Amino acid sequence: MANDAKKQEILNALKAIIDPDLGKDIVTLDFVKDIEISGGDVKFALELTTPASPMKEKFKTQAEELVGKLDWVSNVSVSLTSKVTSRPKQQKEIRLPGVKNVVAVASGKGGVGKSTIAANLALALSKEGAKAGLLDADVYGPSLPILLGVREMPQVTEGKKLIPIDRYGIKLMSLGFLVDADQAVIWRGPMVHSLVQQFLRDVDWGELDYLIVDLPPGTGDAQLTLTQSIPLAGAVVVTTPQAMASSIAGKVVSLFRKMNVHVLGVIENMGYFICDGCGKEHEIFDRGGGERMAEHLKIPFLGTIPLDPRMRSADDAGMPVVESKPDSKVAQVFREIAGKLAQQIAIANAEATGLK
Repeated sequence: MANDAKKQEILNALKAIIDPDLGKDIVTLDFVKDIEISGGDVKFALELTTPASPMKEKFKTQAEELVGKLDWVSNVSVSLTSKVTSRPKQQKEIRLPGVKNVVAVASGKGGVGKSTIAANLALALSKEGAKAGLLDADVYGPSLPILLGVREMPQVTEGKKLIPIDRYGIKLMSLGFLVDADQAVIWRGPMVHSLVQQFLRDVDWGELDYLIVDLPPGTGDAQLTLTQSIPLAGAVVVTTPQAMASSIAGKVVSLFRKMNVHVLGVIENMGYFICDGCGKEHEIFDRGGGERMAEHLKIPFLGTIPLDPRMRSADDAGMPVVESKPDSKVAQVFREIAGKLAQQIAIANAEATGLK
């Protein structure tokens, strides 16, 4: 059998693998790349829409099994690669040409752990092989310099662009780099608008798959400026389990919908505490408020993050838990949620481009 015929037989076999999110087979989606045939040895790559895909190992296993069943095949080698997608560029005031997906992380109120979640999501995406950045747009309480242990001032290019700080493999920019840590930020709306636009326009982000933006809590000027100024891949809303917190978070969802921003999902923080002694889960702040909110508003629920003292100590030490305790339960939860988030971004991009 000629290699061209063998290649077609391989592709026909792989059409049995359906991407459950995009609803099409991996051959039609053009995931199968670089098929090499040498006698009974077959090598090819699966190029997925994100390195954080939760389906990647399943796809690899299925591909190896299906191609391995062909009577002339003696050995199959499948590698995994990725090419992060983006949606068609919208006409906005500011363009970030090297940034594929900008994702806002928001909350209805303070104290729900939004900044900690934003930092760990960026790190988790980076750990999976994505190029990730983190913008601290919480102008009134910029906490990411503390969470990531950064005290240095950013450098400036010859073109007067700020160079993000590289920390734990992600690019980071924050107002906290530019003002004294003890200085109160007392700005009116137009000043907030100007600062957020400057951070978007005057930072040399380079090439990024995902730029995670930590917004201030609530539904104020920073949120409006961001949604009006740049094309967002979508937004994530963080809440805690209590009914009051999820009710307030619902107002943020309403804001994004009014601004035609796709809501990628809800994350529930402090959902339960695991006792060190007995291993039992204790629902200190109740549990399920985020999931009920997502169901009511018909948006994806990305997951529940446990209440873990190691997160607090990791934040204080300037090394978030995904970096400092990568094998911990809570770090694993963050990586699973990051995978689901990347999955939702890929789905939204496919819908926007007509692929789905």
